[in-house]
Amino acid sequence: MENKREKKLLADGVELFNKNSLSKAMKLFEEVLDINPKSADAYFYIGNIFHIKGQLGKAVKAFNKVLEENPNHTDASISLSVILNDIGKYEEAKSIFEKANEHVKKEKKGLEDPHINIKFANKHYEIAEMYFTYARYDEALYEYNKASALDESNLEVRIKIAKVYSKKGFLSKAIEVLKKLKSEQLNYIPARIALGLLYYGSGNVIEAQTEWQSALQKDPGNEELQMYLKLSNNATETNLTSIQ
Repeated sequence: MENKREKKLLADGVELFNKNSLSKAMKLFEEVLDINPKSADAYFYIGNIFHIKGQLGKAVKAFNKVLEENPNHTDASISLSVILNDIGKYEEAKSIFEKANEHVKKEKKGLEDPHINIKFANKHYEIAEMYFTYARYDEALYEYNKASALDESNLEVRIKIAKVYSKKGFLSKAIEVLKKLKSEQLNYIPARIALGLLYYGSGNVIEAQTEWQSALQKDPGNEELQMYLKLSNNATETNLTSIQ
């Protein structure tokens, strides 16, 4: 009887959570814990509610409770590592994330679950951004590549990979990455913008303008492209004036 009531309370709580009725959902999850103090699912949603409300300390405690009851709860591990990373506990966050990552590798089902893969991809992307900010380009490149492999729909990460190669001085490799992206995603304008910027930055103004003009034909209202073309035209005219 209690088991049926627990399941009903949990299901109703999840429904309320998904509707963003967080206070009502919290009461139901607390009732679940009154029936079953070891309910990892109840603690998980309570942790999410605390996280949404910005009560990070309470969220950390709740997610830790989830992992006490179910050490292989991947979503709780990822959520906990995200919070720890946000509050500056980078090593602890990385350790928890890597353990979860290893668990997913061992579970064939986990590898085939796009929902889980995207969560891991987002975490790798977040770590890569941090490395990039501190000019740790080799580590950033490794994490960006991991993110790209796990979530092929994230096209922006491939632009970031090109930026890392550019920062490392490998301009031809950066251009190669963007050309490949452009050829695979003909209507993905950010790839063409980034490629133009690489050309422009290396002094190849004509190639840059050609790239941006081609992109503008696909997206005539793109103000960013219009701005770059205007700036490059002004720079060209200034150079010609100085030569005369």
